[in-house]
Amino acid sequence: MLRLLALAAVALVALATGSAGPAAPRGGTPLAFVTAETLNQLLAVNLPSGRIVRRFRMPADPENIETSGQAAIVVSPRAGAVTLLSIVPLRVVKVLRGFGSPHIALIPPFSTGELAYVTDDARGQLVVIQLNRRRIIARVFVGRGAHHMTASPDGTRLWVALGERAERIAVVDLKRPARPRLVGYLDPHGLAHDVSFSPTGNVVWGTYDDRSRVGIFSARTGKLLRTLPAGSPPQHVAFDQTSAARYAYVTSGNDGSLQVFAFRTGKLVRTYRTPYGSFNLAIFGGVLLIPSLYRGTLTELTDTGRIVLSKRIAPAARDAAVAVLP
Repeated sequence: MLRLLALAAVALVALATGSAGPAAPRGGTPLAFVTAETLNQLLAVNLPSGRIVRRFRMPADPENIETSGQAAIVVSPRAGAVTLLSIVPLRVVKVLRGFGSPHIALIPPFSTGELAYVTDDARGQLVVIQLNRRRIIARVFVGRGAHHMTASPDGTRLWVALGERAERIAVVDLKRPARPRLVGYLDPHGLAHDVSFSPTGNVVWGTYDDRSRVGIFSARTGKLLRTLPAGSPPQHVAFDQTSAARYAYVTSGNDGSLQVFAFRTGKLVRTYRTPYGSFNLAIFGGVLLIPSLYRGTLTELTDTGRIVLSKRIAPAARDAAVAVLP
């Protein structure tokens, strides 16, 4: 359902520095992009005011969004479409069709904004999109139900959970980023939901759809190393992908909670209350951005727990990402 979004490099500031709030990065203004699936719209929201500054019409059922410094991608499963947007100027540039049911998009930092990966769960494919040419350049079968995914910080591996209740996780070789290669499968020891590489790349955190636990796996062997207590499933996990990163963030939309763990030790540091249905999480500049699928709210929370923004912006706010406009 959700996953951590790759953010504009200029917006990345370590959460561990204790940033005081959502001050705009030097030279730019942050906008939140939020998918309002029941409206078939993508909303561009000013931060921190919460004012909607643009509405983009999307193909039916826009669910998840990913951004980079130059581009944004919105997947619409019911329409079988992927919408490409440019950040500057802010506009829709192309709608790619012909997917079975695209679900998750990823623009990894190591691709320098040139490539995006999209999972197509109906066809079990990992689809590679060349962003500057606005075209699909590869489709690789990884397994039916291909859904949540995560890439290693060094760009050599990608893990794909095969379904929202996944009995297997596919491991993909990315040494040739434009030509991914399936290398095997691993057992998540439960019905896996979300996966996320830690900033060190040594371990992968995985959440479940059938238990209130989070699993920590060896990135090298795929072995389950330990589990930690978590909120009600399904949970989602994200990291601040910076050199000073210290924490793992685990959401439970059904509990309305956000748990903060020290990712190196697994120690629970704190728990925040969030609006019911807050599954997704984006991280930027010392701020956590949390949309609520069930309440339609957008919440901005500092790493110290201070609420900067909490505003209803749509009937349902499924996913969110951030881009910085000059």
